[in-house]
Formats: sequence, structure tokens, C-alpha cells
Amino acid sequence: MERLINATKNSARAWGVLIRHEAAFRLETILLGVALPVAYVIATTWRGFALLIGVILLVMVVEVLNTAVEAACDAFSREFNTDIRLAKDCGSLAVALSLVIAGGVWLLAFWEWIAGAPV
Repeated sequence: MERLINATKNSARAWGVLIRHEAAFRLETILLGVALPVAYVIATTWRGFALLIGVILLVMVVEVLNTAVEAACDAFSREFNTDIRLAKDCGSLAVALSLVIAGGVWLLAFWEWIAGAPV
């Protein structure tokens, strides 16, 4: 039980740091807050709702991992290094790809909602 409590404290601390210092994570948190009621309205099933919210959470998870990679790289060296640049660029690409996935899922959901039938 102590491990669970400590893990929860660590996660809460990380969430607080990200909210205060990472604009992208702050924006994604706001997006999640907006997405919850919108997904409830446009989703035709609970699975659809879970998918819509799940892709937003996926973007947030990838953003958290990208921030972790950047922090580790910065802790290692702040000087220019091509390997560190590649690591950071790959993290950025991962976030971009997760946004493409989320955007595609949400566009399909809106299309279904407007058309009134599953695609």
C-alpha cells in the first residue's frame, strides 16, 4: 500500500510541475476538460466515448514521455549534441503523430455525428 501511496504522490507532483511549466501539457489538460462533455454528446456508444477520451489521454501520455526525454537530455548536457537533438526531435515527432491519430479519430466521430450514421 505504501508503494501505491508514494507512486500517487510522485505522479501528482509530476502533474503539478507539468501544469506549471509545460505550456503544451497545460493546453492538453484544457483540451481534455473540453473533450469530456463534447465526447459525451457526439459519441454514439460508450466505446466511442472511451475512444475519443482515450486518444486525448494518448496525446498527454506521449507529451509526458517527450518531456521526460527532454529533461533527461538537458540533465546530461545543455551543449549542442546531434544525438541529443535527434532524441528531442523524435520526442517531438511522437507528439505530432499522436496528435494526427487523435485528430483523425475526432474528425471521424464528428463526421458520424453530423451524418447521423456510423462511417
